Amino acid sequence: MAGTDTKPDDLAGLEAGLDALDTVQVRRTPVREVLVRKVLPPVLAVALVIVVWQLLVRAQVTDDYKLPSPAAVWDSASQMWLQGTLLEVVWTSVSRGLLGFLLAVAIGTPLGLLVARVRFVRAAIGPILSGLQSLPSVAWVAPAVIWLGLNDRMMYAVILLGAVPSVANGLVSGVDQVPPLFLRAGRTLGATGLRGTRHIVLPAALPGYLAGLKQGWAFSWRSLMAAEIIASSPDLGLGLGQLLENGRNNADMPGIFLAIILILFVGIAIDLLVFSPLERWVLRSRGLLVKN
Repeated sequence: MAGTDTKPDDLAGLEAGLDALDTVQVRRTPVREVLVRKVLPPVLAVALVIVVWQLLVRAQVTDDYKLPSPAAVWDSASQMWLQGTLLEVVWTSVSRGLLGFLLAVAIGTPLGLLVARVRFVRAAIGPILSGLQSLPSVAWVAPAVIWLGLNDRMMYAVILLGAVPSVANGLVSGVDQVPPLFLRAGRTLGATGLRGTRHIVLPAALPGYLAGLKQGWAFSWRSLMAAEIIASSPDLGLGLGQLLENGRNNADMPGIFLAIILILFVGIAIDLLVFSPLERWVLRSRGLLVKN
């Protein structure tokens, strides 16, 4: 009789324990912990690179004109800043890269859905997308210049040809990993056609799609740099790729190193400001991220 009286309490305790296991404990990370865990390591890594760089310069491992000192690169950046051209050069490339990437997303997303959901289209276009993804984007610069001339349309064409296959293939990979049970459950609830794509397929394929977007941005940025290095015209303005090419033409190694650092900085900044928060949001929404 006593055992019968305690059975509901045991079940309640068991349910509470299971609920506790399923619940993700989210807490706000203290600012000091964020600085120590996320800000300090990259700062130390950059400082270490600069120290090693300076040591190599002092050891004179090569001629000065081949390996400039960090101070020389800083002087080059300071000169551009005082002339008011540093931010203009960076923005010229960043604005092109972001707009080209958004166009690639607008084209690659429906194309990826079409390839993933229609067997005939996958058989016809799937191998072509994979081949285009492995083709170096620099190969498109020459035909794009001939087709469109030296203008911004040529730049965007090179970006699209480099980034659209990555976005589309990322979405195809994400759709392929959607459990069939989700699709059957969606059809049972009436989520078919575009409604099923919106409410079932795309949310379930989001991790793979996000990976494709991240790779698509990398291809967009690399394609743009290739186009700016090869195709030069006063009508195109001065971007980071052209800054790098100007440094090569003038044998200006501090300018070359500055352009490389700025290109790297933009790539890292976009990843930290855009894609890292998106990845954390996706993981948190699926209960895979315990801490902020």
